[in-house]
Amino acid sequence: MATRRPSLTPYAQKLRRNMTPEEIKLWTQFLRGLPVRARRQHPIGPYIVDFYIAATKTAIEVDGSQHYEDVGRAKDAARDAYLNKMGIRVLRYTNLEVDRYFHVVCEDIWNKMGLNAWTER
Repeated sequence: MATRRPSLTPYAQKLRRNMTPEEIKLWTQFLRGLPVRARRQHPIGPYIVDFYIAATKTAIEVDGSQHYEDVGRAKDAARDAYLNKMGIRVLRYTNLEVDRYFHVVCEDIWNKMGLNAWTER
């Protein structure tokens, strides 16, 4: 795996302190309780992913509106290509999906990581 850039660490720490409401919800109500370790705002190479689960090589991104503009889509495509080349699968969900369809998002993450049967928490 690519070495983390030390210059990204302070920025990643700042992002952890200033997570979006949707990131906070996904973290507190689902990801931190997984049977595998999830990391928040984790640097990988030149990027910081919202969440990373090393055990399943899965990055999870919670996307706001800026990701649907041309520049945002292009940046996301470059990030995804880099991560995929490193053998990391990227799962993307919109803020709206996390907010309105939380259980569906959690079940999708669980299933795509190949964990045992999903059970309501």
